[in-house]
Amino acid sequence: MPIRTKVTGVLAAGLLLSAATPTAFAADDSGAARPGDVVSSAPTAFHPLPGQWTNTKAWHITYRSTTAKGAPNVVSGTVIVPNDGRTGPRPLVTYAVGTVGMGDSCAPSAGFPYGTTIEATLINQIVQRGWAVAVTDYEGLGTPGDHTYTVGRAEGTAVLDAARAAQRLGIPGVSGDSPVGIMGYSQGGQASSWAAELHKSYAPELKVKGTATGGVPADLMAVAHSNDGGLGSGLIFMAAAGQDAAFPELKLDTYLNTAGKALVDYFKSNCVAIDSTIGSFKKITDLTVKNPLEQADWQARLNESRLGTVAPDAPVYLYHGTLDELIPYGVGEGLRADWCGRGASVSWHGLPLLGHIGGVTVGALPAADWLSDRFAGKPTAGNC
Repeated sequence: MPIRTKVTGVLAAGLLLSAATPTAFAADDSGAARPGDVVSSAPTAFHPLPGQWTNTKAWHITYRSTTAKGAPNVVSGTVIVPNDGRTGPRPLVTYAVGTVGMGDSCAPSAGFPYGTTIEATLINQIVQRGWAVAVTDYEGLGTPGDHTYTVGRAEGTAVLDAARAAQRLGIPGVSGDSPVGIMGYSQGGQASSWAAELHKSYAPELKVKGTATGGVPADLMAVAHSNDGGLGSGLIFMAAAGQDAAFPELKLDTYLNTAGKALVDYFKSNCVAIDSTIGSFKKITDLTVKNPLEQADWQARLNESRLGTVAPDAPVYLYHGTLDELIPYGVGEGLRADWCGRGASVSWHGLPLLGHIGGVTVGALPAADWLSDRFAGKPTAGNC
């Protein structure tokens, strides 16, 4: 996908009109701003693959949210609804995508009109169930500033506020009464898990029925050490750039050598397919003058994104490939143990002989089936 000028290209993609969608809408800015308030909305198109038509209506939105430091920000995203004539209440899923990259052209909303968003086929399977779907672009991915990649709290608020924004768009059948599900895998697993942990304190009015989350990088320090010098080593430097975007006082630039600075600058403008290739099999010591993972301030910020310290207040379906080459299986097992130890209702599913990509491919359908049961009001005891 070609690199576009930051912000303007992505917003232009969001303004593509579809014959099946209503007129562009701009929210009234009067009154006190709240997280989840819609700042702007315009019709867009949702294509799972290039040229693949779907009987849907979709809107590119920008909405208010909250940074990891608690400050207000604006995030972009997409709301997709089946064009099935249904006006009564329907479930709403707030969906968190896995790693797409750090350039604005990588944002899910930028790819939906062209059928190039990586997880769009999985999202389409959810839409085909008759559910509305809100897909956040995350902070800084499609809006000014750098993407706060792997910063858990910023991701979690963006996911919850995407649901709020969808409910405030005025779409028939999507309102504050809609049952809400949270879904995500990989980076989306981190984001959806953070949303699950934050729900009670940050967005308790959302009627969350359950969270389906997989391949979760619950412990960034453990994931970084596992990937150092390996296939996923580029993700370490993307994560470092994301943390530095949220917490500039970390001063990542002072830790990088010339090659490290060039690589991180490249990551900020490109997408995951090329990033993962160029960033593979590099050791932290190859690209730094000093290892930030050994510094107390970096360790503290990375540990702030650690999951498992709060029990989600709604049931969770948690899954992980046993041969995951990017996020160790033991990290998933650890999250299960932490949540179970805190009294959460967890349905844990290890996926035998599956790696990271296999986990999302095989795990998506059972996860959606589980969420469907939650929408139907069926009980779940979990398997802690």
